[in-house]
Amino acid sequence: MRKLVAGFFAGFMMLTATVTTVSAEEYEVQTGDSLWEIANENNTSVDDLIDLNDLKTTVIHPKQILLLNETYVVESGDSLTSIANQYGVTVDDLKDWNNLKSDTIIEGQELHIKELSNKNIAKEEPNKVQKEEVKADNEVQKEENEEQKADNEVKQEEKPVQADVSDDKPEGKTITVKATAYTADCEGCSGVTYTGMDLNSNPDAKVIAVDPDVIPLGSKVYVEGYGEAVAADIGSAIKGNRIDVFIPNVDKAKEWGTRTLDITIL
Repeated sequence: MRKLVAGFFAGFMMLTATVTTVSAEEYEVQTGDSLWEIANENNTSVDDLIDLNDLKTTVIHPKQILLLNETYVVESGDSLTSIANQYGVTVDDLKDWNNLKSDTIIEGQELHIKELSNKNIAKEEPNKVQKEEVKADNEVQKEENEEQKADNEVKQEEKPVQADVSDDKPEGKTITVKATAYTADCEGCSGVTYTGMDLNSNPDAKVIAVDPDVIPLGSKVYVEGYGEAVAADIGSAIKGNRIDVFIPNVDKAKEWGTRTLDITIL
């Protein structure tokens, strides 16, 4: 696999004009690649690749450039603690990502920062502001809880004699999953599921790709926001509590993005 390295500068702090040297390791997608294979070969995860590259689906295309991780170049006076604080990670994270046996680092040493995309390069607000925000959030939550408690008491008092009405919720085992979307219209895609269903001939079919160890193939599954579907496909990136919903239209598949939702195995 071919890797590219692009250098850039980041890290302007609001209170001090410090410039930090950072580089991003990139990978150019080749024909036949999958996110699962790229993640395995670069000691990262599919979720990290999706988050780092702001992907809306697990579908990737040849010649597409993916960021793999970020690299920080140690400067004079740096310590693992100061670098960890700067990027909003922990010293243990840095030692684990870089296989460090001690806290000793030297000027010019490169450190991998795997979660840089989700962290601020510099903390732009004092701790006092953060504490005040947390306190305000707690007060709002407390008020909402009290209002909810009052509403529940009123509803309990006004509760009428229960009529014989069926529950619309599907019955079965409910689990929480991360759901992305895929289409049959992509380079290298056959349009035929693992179980043999031709999605090109059945564009209206409700199909999901699953990890068979979690959801058996052939199962009927109710997916929140998608409807009742059949577990008829698998995917190299679909492992554990993760599914891919089939959406025939590419634009709508991208609009689906990445969602965390509940599904019920019927």
